[in-house]
Amino acid sequence: TAQDNTCKYDASQSVTSISSYVQTPSGDEIALQEAVQNVGPVSVCIDAGQGSFGSYGGGVYDEPRCDTWMANHAVTIVGFGSESGKDYWLVRNSWGTWWGE
Repeated sequence: TAQDNTCKYDASQSVTSISSYVQTPSGDEIALQEAVQNVGPVSVCIDAGQGSFGSYGGGVYDEPRCDTWMANHAVTIVGFGSESGKDYWLVRNSWGTWWGE
């Protein structure tokens, strides 16, 4: 149950900090590519509700039923490329070594 309280933040316990950030317009893949290339990894939210996402084992993931309105899981884009004429994002997930490649 939520309750009012005091934040217990202790700056001396911090192990990292954010020095800057970039916000890209929603749906602008060119701006997202530029951010990844020029700034570094970018946090994004995706639709991970499809069974195919949970059982993904490798290769270019392509789920036609993905829904931009059902974004429910945060991942990090660390790169991008093209394979056999199909563009892709290189994504790091937080689910451990059993997921992906």
